[in-house]
Amino acid sequence: MQCKPINVLFLIPSLRGGGAERVIVTLLKHLDRSRFRLSLAVIDVRGAVFRDDIPSDVEFIDLGVTRVRHALPKIVALIWNRRPDVVFSTLGHLNLALSIIRFLLPREVRTIARETSIVSATLQTYAHPGVWAMLYRRFYPRHDLVVCQSRYMNADLIERFGFSSERSVVINNPVDIDHIRRLASSPLDHAGSMPGRLRLVAAGRLSEVKGFDLLIEALGLLNNPNVHLCILGEGLLLNELKQLAVSNGVANQIDFVGFQANPYAWFARADAFVLSSRHEGFPNVVLEALACGTPVIATPAPGGTREILDSFVDCVVAESVSAQALATAIASYLSGMRRRISPSALMAYAPDRIVRQYEQVLEGA
Repeated sequence: MQCKPINVLFLIPSLRGGGAERVIVTLLKHLDRSRFRLSLAVIDVRGAVFRDDIPSDVEFIDLGVTRVRHALPKIVALIWNRRPDVVFSTLGHLNLALSIIRFLLPREVRTIARETSIVSATLQTYAHPGVWAMLYRRFYPRHDLVVCQSRYMNADLIERFGFSSERSVVINNPVDIDHIRRLASSPLDHAGSMPGRLRLVAAGRLSEVKGFDLLIEALGLLNNPNVHLCILGEGLLLNELKQLAVSNGVANQIDFVGFQANPYAWFARADAFVLSSRHEGFPNVVLEALACGTPVIATPAPGGTREILDSFVDCVVAESVSAQALATAIASYLSGMRRRISPSALMAYAPDRIVRQYEQVLEGA
C-alpha cells in the first residue's frame, strides 16, 4: 500500500535573485511528487524574479507583507490551518524567528531550517552581535534539524553556538548544469567581450561582505590595461565602488552592469569568474560559473569556497583575503593554461544527487 505523501511547507522571505532562492526553486522542481506534496509561502513577493520558475503543481502562497516580523502571525495561522508534516525555512533571520515562535505551532509539525551563512561571521555585521548570539544559542535548538551547506558552516554552528551535531546535517547546494548551460548559450552583446582582452566577471550584492572593493584594488595593483572586469549586481555601495575604481585608475577597465536576470550568459563568455568575498556560506555563484565552463579565481573566504575549489586544478585560490593576494592570484591565472571546466566535474552537485539527500532529510523528519 502506498504511503500518504509527506506535506512540506517551504517558507522563504522573497523570490529575488539570490542563491537561497535558486536552491529552493531547484528543490521544488526535482522533489519526488509521489512522496511529497509541496507548497511555498513567500513573505515579500516584490521583485520575485523566480516566480515563473515555480512548478505549477506547487501551491504558491503570498503572505502579503514586506518584513519577517510582520509575517509571523500569518505564518502561525497558516501552519495551524494547513497542518503540514514539515515546515522548511531558509535564510537566517527567518529561521531564527521561526525557532522563537516554535512553541506556538502544533507539536506534531517538524521544523527544518536551512542555514545560508556562517552565523558567527554574519552576526558581526549586526548591531549588538552578542544579543543575537544569545538568541541563536537559546532558540535555534528548537528546530528539529538544521541543514548546513558546508562543513565549515556546520562546525561554526556546533562550536560557536553549542548546537547538537546530531541535529545538523551537511548538504551541498545543487547546480542544475543542463538548465544553466541552456541559459548560458543566450546571445550577449557587450563591449566586455572584445577579443584580445582578458575578460573577468564578478557577481553579487554590492555590499562589504562580497569584497568588490578588494577586487577593484587588486585590478589596480595588477596594472594590466588588457584586463577587463564586468561586475553584475546592485547594492548600496555602487557609487562608492565606482569612485574607488576612479581612484585606483581602473575605471575604464570596469563595467558595472547591474542585476542580470540571466548571469550565465555573462559567466560563459568570461575567461574567469572572480569571487572576492570576505566570507561565504557555500557560494552558489561559484558552482554556477563552473557549470558554464568558466574557471574561478577566489579569495579563501571562510566557508565553503575551498571545499568546492580544492578539486578543480584549473581554478586559483588566493593566499589570503586581501587585494594584494587577489592580484597575485589573477596574475597566476594569467600565466596558466586557462582551460575550461568540464560539466562532468560537477556531478557531485547534480540536482538528482543533492535532492535525494534532501528527500532523506524530509522523510526522516
